[in-house]
Amino acid sequence: MPEIIRVDEISKYDGQEVTIQGWVYNRTDKGKLVFLLVRDGTGFVQCVAFKGDLDEKLFDQVMRLPQESAVVITGPVRADKRAPGVPGGYEIGVKKIKIVQTADADYPMSLKDHGVDFALDNRHLWIRMPSQWAILRVRSTVMAATREWLDNNGFIAMDTPILTPAAAEGTTTLFETEYFDEGKAYLAQTGQLYNEANIFAFGKVYCFGPTFRAEKSKTRRHLTEFWMLEPEMAFCDLDGLMEIEEQMVTHIVQRVLRDRKPELLSLGRDLSKLENIKAPFPRISYDDAAKMINELREKETDPEKKELLKFDWGIDFGAPHETAITQQFDKPVFCYGYPTAVKAFYMEPWPNRPEVCKSVDLLAPEGYGEICGGSERISDHDLLLKRIREQKLPEEAFKWYLELRKYGSVPHSGFGMGVERVTSWICGIEHVREAIPFPRTIKRVYP
Repeated sequence: MPEIIRVDEISKYDGQEVTIQGWVYNRTDKGKLVFLLVRDGTGFVQCVAFKGDLDEKLFDQVMRLPQESAVVITGPVRADKRAPGVPGGYEIGVKKIKIVQTADADYPMSLKDHGVDFALDNRHLWIRMPSQWAILRVRSTVMAATREWLDNNGFIAMDTPILTPAAAEGTTTLFETEYFDEGKAYLAQTGQLYNEANIFAFGKVYCFGPTFRAEKSKTRRHLTEFWMLEPEMAFCDLDGLMEIEEQMVTHIVQRVLRDRKPELLSLGRDLSKLENIKAPFPRISYDDAAKMINELREKETDPEKKELLKFDWGIDFGAPHETAITQQFDKPVFCYGYPTAVKAFYMEPWPNRPEVCKSVDLLAPEGYGEICGGSERISDHDLLLKRIREQKLPEEAFKWYLELRKYGSVPHSGFGMGVERVTSWICGIEHVREAIPFPRTIKRVYP
């Protein structure tokens, strides 16, 4: 029996007879030849059926196969630079074909242009398209590379609760639920606070899972449910935090280039821009970034763009500001030292500048904006208690978190990295909703 192979490994089988199992993505008829573009989950390959090689009745069925019909095909692998597919360059001659299921002919995601809303309504089928398939393959490698780097650099994975008793990053972005007789509980905005407890047992930890933000944002960078990586490190200051981020992000990008080059090329990604992503990354203070934005605004001749770049010290950067900053660099850039007022309550103040905190955002190039956000955490009990009271947060809910500062407190830092934002940047796509299998936004919870 010929070996059942994966399409992404087809180059290893040139000249051999193999079997593939998959689905018909496209079919082209040319008299005595039928060209089937077949996908198997790992790639797309052209399969050529010749009338003389198959039973007449079977060949007639092949000529009429609807898109998404399930098939098992056996035949020889032939190298052909013209052959379409991902990775491409090879085709299979159809010597045997078993039609496992003939799909209905009214397939919704047929090979024509579809509007975004229609595509999202049919997301369960849209993910079969080459572009969406490629993006989600890259996403999987981003996640694998992230875990690989952390696991190889002394971090241990710790799962943190999804149901929490209080807000960690502002009470206006919480999804609320009743929790038995305990009152209200909330879907987690972050696992960070729990990982701060974990570091005092394990030193360096990370959690990796779904995160929920109920902010009513419609931008291309926001989802209400997304996946976030959150490393946390004991005995780590802000400089050490940035070193960890740049090393990890470098590893992720280089791993994707190594393992997902065909997918990136199928998306039309300029690989040279990714090949340049290597540590160290440039660093710029919030103060200097604010000056940069105002200088760029002065030079801007387009009135609309000029208005979007309007900026006063003390506010957080919006998407136009982040885009303007990143366009000055060809690598991700660290922007550190944000105003305390626009950041979370747990961030360590800057020495002799209480209006500034030891925070940092990592901004991706090409206008993709923030992909990581982190800080050195407050390690002093009394200062942290003061911040909780200033922001009128429930002290009782944070009792355990405050106790961490009473028993062996040390300088410590951590950050969050949005998987969808990193995937969008690496793939060169416009919207994060394509970087997650089933996106959740303020207007969408189906399918």
